[in-house]
Amino acid sequence: MDSLRKCLLVVNPIAGGNDKTELIGITKLYAEEKGVELVLFETTGKDDERAIHQLYKEHKPERILVAGGDGTIKMVAEAVEHHDVIIGVLPAGSANGLSVDLKLSVDLKENLDIAFGDSVMEMDMVSINGKKSLHLSDIGANAELIRNYENSSLRGKLGYGLQAINTLTELDDPFEVTIYANGMTLTTEARMVVIANTQKYGTGVTINPIGVMDDGKFEIVILKSLNIFLIGKILTGNMPLDTDEDVEIISTQEAIITTNKPVSFQIDGEYCGEEERLEIKILHRQMRVAIP
Repeated sequence: MDSLRKCLLVVNPIAGGNDKTELIGITKLYAEEKGVELVLFETTGKDDERAIHQLYKEHKPERILVAGGDGTIKMVAEAVEHHDVIIGVLPAGSANGLSVDLKLSVDLKENLDIAFGDSVMEMDMVSINGKKSLHLSDIGANAELIRNYENSSLRGKLGYGLQAINTLTELDDPFEVTIYANGMTLTTEARMVVIANTQKYGTGVTINPIGVMDDGKFEIVILKSLNIFLIGKILTGNMPLDTDEDVEIISTQEAIITTNKPVSFQIDGEYCGEEERLEIKILHRQMRVAIP
């Protein structure tokens, strides 16, 4: 903390649908008290990554605080990926899966203590078809839910719950998936296949009980269950995953996943269209992040 002189605060003003004025004010005061110069940048959705990269080059901050959801954190990580900088997370999005996995607080002051603190992890990221994933990406039922949620006008938990019901009533037939990993090939029917660097969705549901963010591996979690009720419990965050015969977990450093038809695909809570082939590899110790 002693060496910290300058900090960049990246705020996504529309993340999570709530006003960020108070968050910005409290963060500015906190930085002032610590004697840290704070440079503020609010995202616009246009050329943000390039703008953040420019600000980084101009100011050389030792830390970047990110107030937004997982998408904003990932964008910042990509903007400064070859630089030695620590990212402090101030969860403020509709998808805050990473903050759940980092065990961050719901209290802003506590999160500022963590973001400015000395405890740091070098966490892995996962490359999927050349795109980066921080924590959880998947094909199938959950990606369909995210697509429906993005296309709806109602935000927040209520909007999410309604889309979960819609998704389940319109759920596509199971797809056939072939996974090549660790020198072995597995073909099975599935409702959902998760590519997991961490353990939990933003809803708090544990989908990958063996996930560790800095172990140089990711997990492929295959939900073979065709039971709509079970899938519904997972989508709404009401079920910790029991590793039973309906679930298979493969831990690996790289994999190729193919499906028998195009299937909905999402990365870190962002819908990415339909895919039939995913090429996946671990990016070990890719991002330095402040942790409790």
